[in-house]
Amino acid sequence: MADQPREDHYVQSLARGLSVITAFGPTTPELSLSDVARSTGLTRAAARRFLLTLVDLGYVRQEGKLFRLTPRVLALGYAFLSSVSLPGIAGPHLERLAGEVHESSSMSVLDGRDVVYVARVPTSRIMTVSINVGTRFPAYATSMGQVLLAGLDDDALEEHLAGLDPVPTTEHTLTSVEALRSRVRQVRSQGFALVDQELEYGLRSLAAPVHNRAGTVVAAVNVSTQASRVGPEETRRALLPPLLKAVAEIENDLSRSP
Repeated sequence: MADQPREDHYVQSLARGLSVITAFGPTTPELSLSDVARSTGLTRAAARRFLLTLVDLGYVRQEGKLFRLTPRVLALGYAFLSSVSLPGIAGPHLERLAGEVHESSSMSVLDGRDVVYVARVPTSRIMTVSINVGTRFPAYATSMGQVLLAGLDDDALEEHLAGLDPVPTTEHTLTSVEALRSRVRQVRSQGFALVDQELEYGLRSLAAPVHNRAGTVVAAVNVSTQASRVGPEETRRALLPPLLKAVAEIENDLSRSP
């Protein structure tokens, strides 16, 4: 792990401990000591100390030579979700939206260069990867991510794009920063994003921004559907009005929340 200059308050051991936790993911639910050391850049000795400390604290379980996270890790995410009223406010509206259009609906927020799901109402499994609260995807390849990027001011957007090297997940993924910048400007102008098989083949997603009472974009809501059912324009015509209605209802409730 390359150490960069940090502020005096920076606690390196905490950062390294968190890097051990985040080394686990949907494709890496079980890791060996060597796996963790390689993923985090820690020495084997340091990785072992962090892993065994997490075992002692109950966040990691050891099974022979393999380690995996325990459900106790969910408490870390719950601390955030319970302190934010947005997912709770959005939940009933997402359920109504999913029931009306018979498609999965989700809400996410921007975290670094990723979107993180904070609420979800699935109706069917249309992706190869299971999506749950806490799932992360690169913002550039998702409809909600492009909506959230469009909600940034120009300086923040350029900071986000600086050094970005988009990795294609399909042949439709935007891999040019300039193309992404142009798309974000279009999304900002039209007020929604339609992503057609840019994250995964067969998946089309439509998203719109959620604003707080100050007019700041704080989240995005989407509806996901199978691309093989109808074309992009038919998807927009059928799904955008109910999506925008649900977003307006969420914003209305959000404006009245404490």
